Amino acid sequence: MTTKIEKTLELRLRELETRGTLKGKETVITGVKSAQSQRGPRFFIQGQGNKEFIRMNSNSYLGFSLRREIIEREEEYARRYGSGPGAVRFISGTFEPHVELERKLAAFHRREEAMLFSSAYAAVVGTITPLIDQETAIISDELNHNCIINAIRLSQPASRAVYRHVDMTDLERAIQAQVGMTKRVIVITDGIFSMRGDYAPLNIISELAANYDDRFDEGVVLIVDDSHGVGAFGDTGRGTEEYTHAGGVTVLLATLGKALGVNGGYMAASSTIVAYLRETAPFYIYSNPITPAEAGAAVAALDILTGNDGVLLLKKLRDLTRRFEDGLESLGYEIMRSDHPIVPIMIRNTTRTSCLVRYLFEHGVLTTGIKYPVVPQGDEEIRCQISADHTASDIDYVLDILARAHKEINRDSC
Repeated sequence: MTTKIEKTLELRLRELETRGTLKGKETVITGVKSAQSQRGPRFFIQGQGNKEFIRMNSNSYLGFSLRREIIEREEEYARRYGSGPGAVRFISGTFEPHVELERKLAAFHRREEAMLFSSAYAAVVGTITPLIDQETAIISDELNHNCIINAIRLSQPASRAVYRHVDMTDLERAIQAQVGMTKRVIVITDGIFSMRGDYAPLNIISELAANYDDRFDEGVVLIVDDSHGVGAFGDTGRGTEEYTHAGGVTVLLATLGKALGVNGGYMAASSTIVAYLRETAPFYIYSNPITPAEAGAAVAALDILTGNDGVLLLKKLRDLTRRFEDGLESLGYEIMRSDHPIVPIMIRNTTRTSCLVRYLFEHGVLTTGIKYPVVPQGDEEIRCQISADHTASDIDYVLDILARAHKEINRDSC
């Protein structure tokens, strides 16, 4: 028998489907085939038998999720410390690997301290909400991630403003509007914007924050979520700060689950801010941390990133990204070029986006279609993500499939 609440929720699900925002059944990966010779790893999908797929939609930018040394470190620490922490941090859930990882993250980002969360989403919401009070104004880029949007909703600041995407004139106007109105202004932005792979001009934003800092009793605070930037952007993988040569970022937020290939999120800031958040951030206080094994694996990932192998992997990532972008343009596809390994193919039509995603899947390529109404009509795209565990042959294979699709989908009109 269907209950009243179930009927209501079924109606909501149908509404999502009608709007085109229903995600539906998830693709289930059932196995991984290791890289061989000129081929990167291949993946097996539930319901697809022995058909092999190449992932062009993975956040594991450096291939660390399949890196032998990192897996071995996680296995070693699981045997040493157990499968989980068994408690929140302030009771007895802080293990030596947590402390070591926080110390190394702080050093990596040239901050006094760092603080782990169970996920990057928890890190963003858990950091932003305690830093906002009834005399705080928050100013946010219009394309910021959902976690930032929800953090602002939960925190109920004195006022909020949204500035046009990476429009510094509009941002300055929004800051000026708060002079004399609030004690504290928080400017928050993604470092890398996940749909497009473009980046925030943090050098300019930090200068604006510094220029207006004296106009507010408690200053202008700059918070950056660089989850897609850390490990994939900048000469040494230190993200958008490094790429834009920015200073003045008060709080840096990021993830362990993308380029570092593990799990969890973190923030890095001054000792005072970290100490305050350890006492006030509910997502930290009342949630178990990542496992000691995951923390150990993340330390291993950082060690690789900061060593010679890291330099080589970042160069390979950039080279593969250029190869893919050059190939797409030569085939006549519209793209948004960037030095980041997110490569959006601008299809600008919902039906054709769905057709191309389906065509790629049928030919063993996993991609992500971003369609209306998730994006405005005319901005529909296929988001591809390059990884250092791809090979040049992998890139050429995908380009060959896209060349065939370009002709066949145009001819058949889906």
